[in-house]
Amino acid sequence: MNTPMPWAAAGDPNPVMPHASEVIVGFVAFMLLLFVIWKFVVPRFETIYEERTEKIEGGLQRAEQAQAEANRLLEQYRAQLAEARTEAARIRDDARADAVAIREDMLAQARQEADRVIAAGRESLAAERATLVRELRGELGALSVELASRIVGEALADEARRAGTVERFLAELEPPDGQAAGAGAR
Repeated sequence: MNTPMPWAAAGDPNPVMPHASEVIVGFVAFMLLLFVIWKFVVPRFETIYEERTEKIEGGLQRAEQAQAEANRLLEQYRAQLAEARTEAARIRDDARADAVAIREDMLAQARQEADRVIAAGRESLAAERATLVRELRGELGALSVELASRIVGEALADEARRAGTVERFLAELEPPDGQAAGAGAR
């Protein structure tokens, strides 16, 4: 049983199906819209797409160039750093060598100064010894004359006799080969 719908009359058009004129107007409007999109919008999208592609590729190229420049600068920095380290090592070695040379020079100067002080001390000691020997000879001579005059009983008053007696006495005291002088120097 096929009952017709209450709104559909025998000659009424189908409400689901549009009229042919609407379909034609819709088709023409759609074609016009497609033409406008194809003519104006698609080329603009293509241009924008190409610009973005170029920007991205240019950015990649710039990034690669920047990376290459950074790598070159890094290698240059490393070379300079290695050169600086080599230079620092050379300067350090030179400083050590200079320090050793200065130390040796100072030691040599100290030895020379010590030798000079020792030599001056020996000269001073020899001069003092000579002075003491002269003084002791004079005192010994005077004591010998006094002792001799007491023993002998004669007065050794005149200077020539006294000097002769002192020299004779001292000559008797000293050994003949100069051993006493050598023993005193040690």
